Amino acid sequence: MDAPHLSDQSPEKRVRIVGSELVENYTVYIIEVKVGDHSWTVKHRYSDFHDLHEKLTVEKKIDKHLLPPKKIIGKNSKSLVEKRQKELEVYLQTLLSRFPAATPKVLSNFLHFHLYEINGIAAALAEELFHNGEQLLAAGEVFFLRPLQLYAVTQQLKLAKPTCANGDAKADLGHIMDFTCRLKYLKVPGMKKTVGTSNIEEQSLPFDLSIFKALLQIEISDCDAGQIKGLPSLKPTLATLSIHLSAGTMTEILVPEASEFAQWEPEGVDTDCPVTAIIPTWKMLTTLDMSRNFIRCIDNSVKLIPEVEFLDLSHNELSLVENLQHLYNLVHLDLSFNKLTVLECVHTKLGNVKTLNLSGNQLETLSGLSKLYSLVNLDLSRNKLAQLDEIKHISTLPCLEKLTLAENPMCIIPDYRTKVLAQFCDRASEVCLDGTTTTEKELDTVEVLKAIQKAKVAKDRMANNDKKVSDVPGQAAGGPQSSSSSLVAPPSSSSPSLSRSTCSSQGNHI
Repeated sequence: MDAPHLSDQSPEKRVRIVGSELVENYTVYIIEVKVGDHSWTVKHRYSDFHDLHEKLTVEKKIDKHLLPPKKIIGKNSKSLVEKRQKELEVYLQTLLSRFPAATPKVLSNFLHFHLYEINGIAAALAEELFHNGEQLLAAGEVFFLRPLQLYAVTQQLKLAKPTCANGDAKADLGHIMDFTCRLKYLKVPGMKKTVGTSNIEEQSLPFDLSIFKALLQIEISDCDAGQIKGLPSLKPTLATLSIHLSAGTMTEILVPEASEFAQWEPEGVDTDCPVTAIIPTWKMLTTLDMSRNFIRCIDNSVKLIPEVEFLDLSHNELSLVENLQHLYNLVHLDLSFNKLTVLECVHTKLGNVKTLNLSGNQLETLSGLSKLYSLVNLDLSRNKLAQLDEIKHISTLPCLEKLTLAENPMCIIPDYRTKVLAQFCDRASEVCLDGTTTTEKELDTVEVLKAIQKAKVAKDRMANNDKKVSDVPGQAAGGPQSSSSSLVAPPSSSSPSLSRSTCSSQGNHI
């Protein structure tokens, strides 16, 4: 069940101590915190409460006698623990009522607001970026933001509040906005389970990416496509988009606005069909990685990514190769670990592809690959290829250099490598099979196999020619007409002995 969203207004904060545990020789109190519909637990010993109180008395002038006194004798007795549990609960409730608008940082951290509550999360992120933002941007490294953090920032921007509600300039939301406007590399790792000790499910929390103005690369995983807002706003700069375990279709990522229109077309395309929307293309996107999703077909949303050179759709549920003819610049394609069984006429869709990964599918024939003339690297491992004759479909590809066939049924055939390489004829030395360069010994064997094959072809040709001669009417060997003809045939200049006999007979007659 999805956890409910936090309200746009500041929800009520509640706290109670629900139990205790004896750890070694001290007691730990289990605190349940609730903010709106979200809740989590925190564990603290009495000394933690004491440290908190000391800081609050200095910073916020809290009454020194508000915290129940420390006990030395019988501190772990059941009666004392139960009494202290109630007193500490009242203490925390009093503190929250004392600071209803802005919780002091020391109390916020004590109750783990910086991990689970939107104000605390945003404040903690802002302070981190205040201290380290410039160094992170200068280093150009990938920055990690969880969906919960992005949700907190999104919600904070909706609230009609100052960007620095608790008075701490380091926690100003402006530090986040300045950082996100300049960040180039972002990773958003979600999770399928609840966050920490809370009931918060990140997949139920929508977040807006439009705060990022300069992103070149983004990777999102374990989210729900519906919670990702503002992705099209990244089109002017984004070069690499990676989405994992988050999408059921390509459209919901590439054209999320498509659900609003009955018909759409990409900008710059002439069409006679009526359309209700013209969608801008991803002009800068050259790499799209949508591996490890739940995609069943390559839909027409690929029209919007005409500049893509690298496309990874591995580990999905594809059964057909379709619509890729729209990707004129596609060079590297990964369709491994899908449900492909046939590849008929794929050259009409993959004309310029140089690297093609088809590993882990259900292919039994290679007949559809015979015209991929630009192909350099081909991975066909872990399919159902059983017949060596299938290699003939790819043996004439002029640019093929790396071929992987491992873990196919044909691999158990004796001398499998040399029999495969022999089908490449004069190019056998140029093909790296299953990651191993062809050896001189294998090439020698290939030459023998080629010679045997040539002899077999020549023998078959002669047999066919003899069969054609024998099939001519009246020319069957041993027939009456054949015998008669041999007796009355005139002498031939190509038969010397017959010529000499004839000449001698004529001389005697004269």
